[in-house]
Amino acid sequence: MLEEVERWLTRRSWSVADRSTEQLLAAKAGRGSRISVVLPALDEQETVGEIVSAVRRELMSPAVPLVDELVVVDSGSTDRTAEVAAAAGARVVHRDAILPRIPALPGKGEVLWRSLLVTGGDIVCFVDADLREFSGDFVRGIVGPLLTDPDVQFVKAMYDRPLGSAADEIDGAGQGGRVTELVARPLLNLHWPQLAGFVQPLGGEYAVRRSLLEQLPFPVGYGVELGLLVDALHTVGLDALAQVDVGVRKHRHQDSRALGRMAAAIYRTAQLRLARGHLVRPRLTQFERGPGGFEPRTRPVDTEERPPMGNVAEYQARRVA
Repeated sequence: MLEEVERWLTRRSWSVADRSTEQLLAAKAGRGSRISVVLPALDEQETVGEIVSAVRRELMSPAVPLVDELVVVDSGSTDRTAEVAAAAGARVVHRDAILPRIPALPGKGEVLWRSLLVTGGDIVCFVDADLREFSGDFVRGIVGPLLTDPDVQFVKAMYDRPLGSAADEIDGAGQGGRVTELVARPLLNLHWPQLAGFVQPLGGEYAVRRSLLEQLPFPVGYGVELGLLVDALHTVGLDALAQVDVGVRKHRHQDSRALGRMAAAIYRTAQLRLARGHLVRPRLTQFERGPGGFEPRTRPVDTEERPPMGNVAEYQARRVA
């Protein structure tokens, strides 16, 4: 590990317990900050309501007014995700209703990008909608450094991932996940060693100053977390990035084929940032057993990216208004 990263780990890695709620509220009031929490959701009716309820109960009460707005962006759910989220107290916006001039593409990054148009906080906090046993500490932890340290601009959550119940689940406590350990961490250590200190580089819980998000392109699919982290490093430097230990993260684990597609998209996102040249649109072939034996299934890899939101006319018009 680079000496620079070792120093960064001592200066820019914290625990949620390092900042009390009272400190955060005082810092927020002193700076006049507003915090937006965004949950990108696709068929998450089993978990989204509990997350929304926890945020409202723990972080949006008169006694603890830390979060100013809570938005669930539904990316085309076929279940009751939108209904459950609204009943729990979130403002629910459908992906296709945001920036209709540009047809929406499938993918998590697409939803995060569009969320900037329907939120107003100068700090934007993203939280995955499939978390179980959710605690407000996830939000308190990652917004903390942004409220108390003006030099910090991008904060990732770090946490343990306990062993899942599925028979083929190989993640254990303290591990970052299969795609993190087999794809993202090697890529970062080899090509962006300044980012080697991030415990959970692909984690879906992170808070960022809007002024930085406005400058970053958003990969539309699974590569969004790696893309934002790498581009943030090049835009504001390592010392503006940080991470906070928020404890334990429990969520729904995906099967190996879905993880394969995720890995391909992440690799492609890294590839684009390494070479920015014209490359053939990639496809990934996987195999599933069918009536006649193993059958190939070929799918495109997410490669589209949205431009920095600060360059979009509708967003510029909203800022002027």
